Amino acid sequence: MSTMTAPAPAVEAVNLQKRFGQIHAVDGIDLALSPGRIYGLLGPNGSGKTTLIRLLTGLAHASGGEARILGTKMPSRKALGTIGYMPQAEALYPELSVGENLGFFARLESHADRSSIERVLDLVELRDRKGTPALELSGGMRRRLSLAVTLVHEPEVLFLDEPTVGVDPALRVQFWTHFRRLAAQGTTILVASHVMDEADRCDELLFVRSGKVIGQGTGAELRARAGTDNLEAAFLVLSGLDPEGNPIEPRADGAPGEGESIGGGGPMAGGGRPGAVL
Repeated sequence: MSTMTAPAPAVEAVNLQKRFGQIHAVDGIDLALSPGRIYGLLGPNGSGKTTLIRLLTGLAHASGGEARILGTKMPSRKALGTIGYMPQAEALYPELSVGENLGFFARLESHADRSSIERVLDLVELRDRKGTPALELSGGMRRRLSLAVTLVHEPEVLFLDEPTVGVDPALRVQFWTHFRRLAAQGTTILVASHVMDEADRCDELLFVRSGKVIGQGTGAELRARAGTDNLEAAFLVLSGLDPEGNPIEPRADGAPGEGESIGGGGPMAGGGRPGAVL
């Protein structure tokens, strides 16, 4: 009788830490993300999402622990060719045209396949702007070009930081359809956002607050654990906050306060270690 071996994680973090002076931007995070799935990294502004992505991609050096992409410890120049990273701020050459930007980044990744360029142009609906300098594009169009630049070399692991900001609703649906198609082909995708309404498009969610993972699971699982019917309320409960964002106080008799029994010992059970509610 043969046994199925689980695939090795595409993205790993082991006690990953990043400190800026006294600020613990990433505070001992452990992750093991399987290939071919879409993960949502959700949390408020300043929760550590972007810093975590920069550590995973090797764009920042960790203060402690380590990150691995497809088994390679980061940072690694060799692994960069397998990664696509779309940051919040557009990393484009404004004087170059849409087509020139795509061609440059494709060649940078040794992937000067003209058909790949044409495919991503169609995906982001910029074929008719191929000769337009990036500086003449609207904010939404630059966002679309940033995504095209990220996808043109067909990466195995994709990091998207607020990818649909400024994108119209119809195109947003197309983006997510394409993300789903990529995942079905084996691409691992981590999408960072502070907007909860796209979360259910992900296979699995990671709630982050103050540099820690405070919850991981499907949207349905996290709502069930929090005893609520929406993800925003679930995030607050798992953070130890009431619906107005105020800390939940323990009851005077010493019994757990509202929300503290979730996951057996509260949203930060186990001394506040990441993943305690998982």
